[in-house]
Amino acid sequence: MFGKPFVRTLISRSAENRTDRRRFLKAAGAAGLGVVGATYLGVQATSSASATGEAAAAPSDAAVLNFALNLEYLEAEFYSFAVYGHGLPDDLTGGVGTQGGVAGGKKVMFHDKALHQFAKEIAGDEVAHVKFLRGALGEAAVSRPQIDLKDSFTAAAKAAGLISGYQQFDPFANEKNFLLAAFLFEDVGVTAYKGAAPLITNKTFLDAAAGILAAEAYHAATIRTSLFDRDLGDAAAKISNARDALDGPGDDDQGILLGNQANIVPTDNNGVCFGRGADRVLNVVYLNPGPVKEGGFFPKGVNGDIVASGGA
Repeated sequence: MFGKPFVRTLISRSAENRTDRRRFLKAAGAAGLGVVGATYLGVQATSSASATGEAAAAPSDAAVLNFALNLEYLEAEFYSFAVYGHGLPDDLTGGVGTQGGVAGGKKVMFHDKALHQFAKEIAGDEVAHVKFLRGALGEAAVSRPQIDLKDSFTAAAKAAGLISGYQQFDPFANEKNFLLAAFLFEDVGVTAYKGAAPLITNKTFLDAAAGILAAEAYHAATIRTSLFDRDLGDAAAKISNARDALDGPGDDDQGILLGNQANIVPTDNNGVCFGRGADRVLNVVYLNPGPVKEGGFFPKGVNGDIVASGGA
């Protein structure tokens, strides 16, 4: 399927550990290259053995991509339920680690045709991200962990001050709630890929992750614009402040308004968006500012090697 020059280029661009390299070649259909591929891998393995201890201690590309896969499961389930009324098919949920079910989720009754189309497009992208990452990881892909799309949103809404007392927040009840829930996810997804990019050593994987980051950024801008058009700046600001409170010191997160002006693209003075490390991302999705390994949208934690949140 792939010519020898192509595979040589692919391997020469690769700086990931030997296990990840072998897995990627297998997933790419390079197993049939025989002696040529094996010889090239042998050369690369010798080079890899001389890596410093610091580099060896870094998470592998597979670990980083599996962390991203956990987040894609969450987003894909959310959007699939919102648009179609059902979650991912069973053949996209198995893998390494404990497979969990999904609590909550139902079809949103969209009235705005444009918003319905936006949601449908994003749902398609998120499911495609799950398929892509599972394909790249092959047998190393983690299974979908247990996901809570019900009580977690109520907890998040209370933490943000959107509701209080015994009130419940149903993200699928109407278009407004859907957009606010999507805003919670999308900005976290963008910052997660930005934060993970420096950890990916394989340039082919990095190129793929950059492509997903771009897609997530388009999604986030669409959601932020939709919130702005509906005058939901105050509610979005509360969600932004809650994310800031969860993920540690600093005030990096931004709402959709700066003063009375639109803030669709949340950048610093250099026009650059910030990134979150995996531990800070987990603080947000676990809905806990402390160092924990489960909670919030992932009641039993995520699958893979990267599972612990940081501590504010």
